[in-house]
Amino acid sequence: MTSNLDLIRATYEGSSEQNGRNLMAVLHPDVEWTEAEGFPYAGTYVGVDALLAGVFARLGSEWIDYRAEVHTYLADGDRVAAFGVYSGTYKATGKSMRAAFAHLYEVRDSKIRRMTQYVDTVMVAKALS
Repeated sequence: MTSNLDLIRATYEGSSEQNGRNLMAVLHPDVEWTEAEGFPYAGTYVGVDALLAGVFARLGSEWIDYRAEVHTYLADGDRVAAFGVYSGTYKATGKSMRAAFAHLYEVRDSKIRRMTQYVDTVMVAKALS
């Protein structure tokens, strides 16, 4: 049986393709995914299709080498936190960024039900302008 920590870790620690496949396998169909206010994709996306279109498709098309590298995980029952650094180059401006982030996940029955993003939006905004 995979722990909640291992389930979340598997969505960050492989190749981008592996991470994407692993994430898709563990998203609840009605996942609630909240991107932080001030982040370019701010808001709450409900459902896998809304999440893919509103966040991941845009990350893939608007950024070069966008990455989320985790340095620390914390687990507490159904909640898992991942702390790390985003990096990438925004295509429209050619500017690069590095921004600290935290993701707080709620996992139930081996599925991600909810994710809340916390991020240094100032660093991201500098790359956008």
